[in-house]
Amino acid sequence: MAREKVVTATSTRDEEFHQSLRPRRMQDMIGQLDVCARLRIAIDATRIRGEALGHVLFDGPPGLGKTTFATCIPRELGVAVQLASGAVLKAPKDLVPYLTNAEERSVLFIDEIHRLPQAVEEYLYTAMEDFRIDVVLGEGVNARTHNLWLKPFTLIGATTRAGMLSAPLRDRFQIREHLGFYSLDELTALVLRNAQKLSVAVDTDAAAEIAQRSRSTPRVANNRLRWVRDYATSRADGHVTLALTRDALDMAGIDTAGLDSQDRRYLETLIRVFDGGPAGVEAIAHTMNTSADTLEDEVEPFLLRSEFVVRTPRGRVVTSRAYQHIQGTPRPGELF
Repeated sequence: MAREKVVTATSTRDEEFHQSLRPRRMQDMIGQLDVCARLRIAIDATRIRGEALGHVLFDGPPGLGKTTFATCIPRELGVAVQLASGAVLKAPKDLVPYLTNAEERSVLFIDEIHRLPQAVEEYLYTAMEDFRIDVVLGEGVNARTHNLWLKPFTLIGATTRAGMLSAPLRDRFQIREHLGFYSLDELTALVLRNAQKLSVAVDTDAAAEIAQRSRSTPRVANNRLRWVRDYATSRADGHVTLALTRDALDMAGIDTAGLDSQDRRYLETLIRVFDGGPAGVEAIAHTMNTSADTLEDEVEPFLLRSEFVVRTPRGRVVTSRAYQHIQGTPRPGELF
């Protein structure tokens, strides 16, 4: 069963914080330069022809800029935008107001589009391809189908799980872009720029330290910057230096590889209790007194990407890199 996102006052403030740091135009974006270049060509061609931009699908891990791109594109085109979420559109009738209210060449952005039910996906087929929807009027034997023509619009979808979209829906997106992780230099530049937006002085080496511990993800870097700013305001004069940054991130439990306390506890459990593995995620979760879903969704993705853990048919196994990071020595029986 799909898990609903609980909106709290804290999550609302976090969204406002990230919204204030998001670039408003693609020329202001740092990173994803190849994606920007391709989109600029498509946008320029659309302007010249006076047509609606082809439907766009962004996929990739959370926090890499899918929503940022989706909000920048309408500004580049100078058109209106409607925002929706796949989790909210539970039936075709929920989608009709968005489609009928769409202006000429406007943008409809659906976040987490993979959460659309199959019936809603199928309802989008004719809307995306022919700019037409079928509306049923009446009930029973008196029901009639009315073809309603739509103004040409652009659908932008964002998803962290593109594989969950049906093939017919994926094929109707003329532009598909996968967003990758950021380099250390790109994240450092992003931290320095966002520090200016927040009116906080950050030394270049301090910005690089924040970037190094941010998992190659802009959203994580913004969160780290936010914490360091608060620490500098509370414990110092507000100026962020390298030493102060290290103290702040160490206090938050973020180490030089970007691991937090739960990540290290996972590795320590796998090393100490299971002798480095292999071990099943359920066994690890029970030992840590947490849920397997939490480990699979929050902890393991970064550990797998960072090559601290590998998945095998028999279970999870800690790598030599993890032994070196946690214990300072290679895995027993292995030599560098």
